[in-house]
Amino acid sequence: MNHFILANGWIIDVVDGKVSKGALEIRNGYIVNIIPGEVEHENLEIVDVNGKYIIPGLIDMHCHINDTFARQFVASGITTVRNTGGQGLNRLENLLNAPKDAPTPRVYAADRLIDGPPGLWGPTNEGNFVTDDPNEAREEVKRQVVAGTKFIKVYGLLSKEVMDAVVDEARKHGLEVSCDLIHSTSINALEAAEIGVTWFEHASGFIQAMYPGWYPTADKNEWKHIDWQEPDMEKLTELCEKMLAYDVKICPTLLINDQIELFPDFWDPNNYVTNSFSDEDGLTKHWQEMTKHANIFKEQLGFQNNMLKTITKTYFELGGTVVAGTDSPGGLYSFPGMGLHRELELFVEIGMTELEALQSATINPAKSIGLDEIGVIKKGKIADLVILEKNPLENIKHTKDIDSIIKGGKIYRQEEVLEGLNTI
Repeated sequence: MNHFILANGWIIDVVDGKVSKGALEIRNGYIVNIIPGEVEHENLEIVDVNGKYIIPGLIDMHCHINDTFARQFVASGITTVRNTGGQGLNRLENLLNAPKDAPTPRVYAADRLIDGPPGLWGPTNEGNFVTDDPNEAREEVKRQVVAGTKFIKVYGLLSKEVMDAVVDEARKHGLEVSCDLIHSTSINALEAAEIGVTWFEHASGFIQAMYPGWYPTADKNEWKHIDWQEPDMEKLTELCEKMLAYDVKICPTLLINDQIELFPDFWDPNNYVTNSFSDEDGLTKHWQEMTKHANIFKEQLGFQNNMLKTITKTYFELGGTVVAGTDSPGGLYSFPGMGLHRELELFVEIGMTELEALQSATINPAKSIGLDEIGVIKKGKIADLVILEKNPLENIKHTKDIDSIIKGGKIYRQEEVLEGLNTI
């Protein structure tokens, strides 16, 4: 159907939270008209969603996608993802070039990450570029620009001098720089913000800024005085205020640390999508292998869970940009697609309203990276929509209760999306 009416649903405006009965006229993949009230007779084909709730397609702002589990994102209502590096853009060619209405998400992608020696993920390869030379780093930024990267990703082993060169070169090409400072031993979030880094994945580097000399593998005996469950709010708030002055954006990926802390009783909705990952699936085998190292994960990351939640809550309450992402499929059972619904639940648990959580995965991320055609239900926008059985503004957990998904104007049931697993 290239032209139809999605009729009699409850349309949720994620800008102001208003819920109104109405219909959407969709033509060639776009919303061309919003019709208030009930629709009974039209010349066009009518798809009746009476009693159901319509929200914009969701956006996962931090994942590492590939062809084999791309469909689980769309089956979960995630119609756009921000791929945060770790592989060359050539590995994403199928997804990047997929039709607008394909049952795979739109991909806003970085190229390989830029790190300092020896490289957290090893020496220079397809997934990361390792250097301590500012000029080499500039040339890598230029190469990525030509390749079509949407932003530049740096890692925490990079020196300040090289990070400064990366940011300076990226600015020349109108690109933002994102950082992962989880394992940084020499640079913290405030220093990166001063250099000009815009995005802070995992809210990383904040703890290093609060407690200079700390990093996940530091001698724990030296840091017994840190109260991880009751953070120093004066110190934390002061840091967040300084970061806010640089207008940085945070994608905290709370799911990752939460799953590690909860393990072995991790979150699993045990629904149609998560059950599509069979025991023989490569990703499931990967997670099973990772569970052998669960104690190490808990020692290095899980104990930070409450601290990172408090950082996220504080920065958001001060008016900072906080968006939803999952880091799927990293860590332990960070289910691609469905993991974002858990992230929204965690946002509500730390104090966001249901509307604010929904905004963190729709309008706010779309605005934050300049994707003007998605994130809201308005005339002229791409028809990326999720039809829900229940109102997510009453309970954010209802975002998982999916009736159907519309991607680029094409209607899919979850089973229709997942029928073509491992293919485009």
